[in-house]
This record gives sequence, structure tokens and C-alpha cells, in this order.
Amino acid sequence: MREIFASLPWWVKWIAVPVIALVVFGGVIASVIGFVIGLLFKVLLFVALVGGLIYVVRKFMSSSTSRGDW
Repeated sequence: MREIFASLPWWVKWIAVPVIALVVFGGVIASVIGFVIGLLFKVLLFVALVGGLIYVVRKFMSSSTSRGDW
């Protein structure tokens, strides 16, 4: 394989082959990147919702305890 690539011009190795690879595997690469970004968004949304829930519960618990002292 190295002998084949060694005899080719530089533009074939560095331009044509990567472009062909992107055309052939572009859909797979795009779907993997989309999946990772979607998963990251869902994880961040989950963390934000759980953090908000903890904040609301602590706020509610602290206000109900202070009312009980009256």
C-alpha cells in the first residue's frame, strides 16, 4: 500500500483521498457528530433540570422551616 501511495502526486494523497473519504463516509460522520451533540444537550438539560429541582426543594424546605418557628 505504501508503494502505491509513494508513487502518487502530493495532491492525490492530501486532497483527493480525504475528499473521497468525506464523500463516502460523510453521512456516517455527520450522524455520529449529531448523535454526540444531541446526547450532550440532553445531559446538560438533565443536569439543569435536576439542579433547578434541588434549588426549588431547598428553597421550599427553608421557607417552611422558618414559618414553623413563628
